[in-house]
Amino acid sequence: MKKRTRLAAMALSVLLLGSTAGCAGSSPAPARLGGSEGPEAPSATEGSRAGPEPSAATRSAPAGGFTLVAGGDVLPHASVIRQAKADAGGEGYDFKPMLAGVRPVVAQADLAICHMETVYGEAGGPFTGYPDFKSPPQIAEALAATGYDSCSTASNHTLDDGAAGLGRTLDTLDRAGIKHAGSARTAAEAGRPAWLTAGSAKVAQLAYTYGTNGYPMPEGQPWAVSLIDEEKIVADARAARREGADVVVVSLHWGTEWQTAPDELQLTLGRSLTASQTGGRCDIDLILGTHAHVPQAYEKVNGTWIVYGMGDQIAGPMINYENRADPRGNQGSIGRFTFAPPAGRGERWQVRKAEFIPQWMDVTAGRVVNLPEVLSRSPGRDDYEKAQQAIRQAVLSRGAAGQGLTMGR
Repeated sequence: MKKRTRLAAMALSVLLLGSTAGCAGSSPAPARLGGSEGPEAPSATEGSRAGPEPSAATRSAPAGGFTLVAGGDVLPHASVIRQAKADAGGEGYDFKPMLAGVRPVVAQADLAICHMETVYGEAGGPFTGYPDFKSPPQIAEALAATGYDSCSTASNHTLDDGAAGLGRTLDTLDRAGIKHAGSARTAAEAGRPAWLTAGSAKVAQLAYTYGTNGYPMPEGQPWAVSLIDEEKIVADARAARREGADVVVVSLHWGTEWQTAPDELQLTLGRSLTASQTGGRCDIDLILGTHAHVPQAYEKVNGTWIVYGMGDQIAGPMINYENRADPRGNQGSIGRFTFAPPAGRGERWQVRKAEFIPQWMDVTAGRVVNLPEVLSRSPGRDDYEKAQQAIRQAVLSRGAAGQGLTMGR
């Protein structure tokens, strides 16, 4: 399978600094990157969902503070594209109904970040799913309507349609009013983070991927896609801080597909990045992971939250490496972090509240479901409850509950 090629190359491209001084708290244990995209299952209808009692969501941030939410991979398989066409009445494509179930969570946040895994095709198509994606550009409009402010665009699919697809995607996000980080049309753009404002904070988003499925960088554009390199990530974070960033968020497309546990490289790189500091202040304030297509753990490392993998927000029925339909490919979480201003000059912004919200892409209905919200109104759905329990188990698998992570809705 073409998508399984890059483990060795990725291991070579990640340069570990081996930082030993932590910003705060304790370090985890180690583990690796890489993986491959699973194809869409032909017509699987299975799904599971779930529902232990959700914690009440606190929408208000401290004075001057803000809430940040982040969602998982937006991966429009062929069936997702067909659903959007049906939702548009056969004329064009409408992805807004698909995302309506999570819109309240996303829109009520002060800052919302998505991961746009694929590139957009030309306005009239053709549009394709796995293995080389070209998605309808109407997705950008739906992401904006849902409340997303910025998207990471560095993934193993960023070069599926070469420089043209990359440029088309960023142009479309620009028109929709969505910032982006991780791919670039010019060298100058590649050198800048996505600059965002939330509460009284200036936020910089940086984004990187482990690779591009073997596709080379466009000729003369070695900067087109940001690849994971620890030295570069730290340098970029420090540069953003010098330019006035109060909070630095790093989006990483990493991990091993279909593996719930974060791999060795995720753990090692995460530990090293969260230990990096300048003048006693952490260089990075939050790490958001994508790519594995299954929910992965949240963990506070060196005083900084890492989401190893949020799973998929939008995807068709997925089949795993055993060639079996796997409902985990439609499970995910939305992370929500409430930041408070620093106590003193030169200190870091602190996450005062950390939450996860289990979500499930109901492939039968073609809708993204906020599981705790739906279960609070309609308890007893066995499929929902099973999925929520599976997501909860994955998210809390590295002790995040003891570090203060709660389930929201």
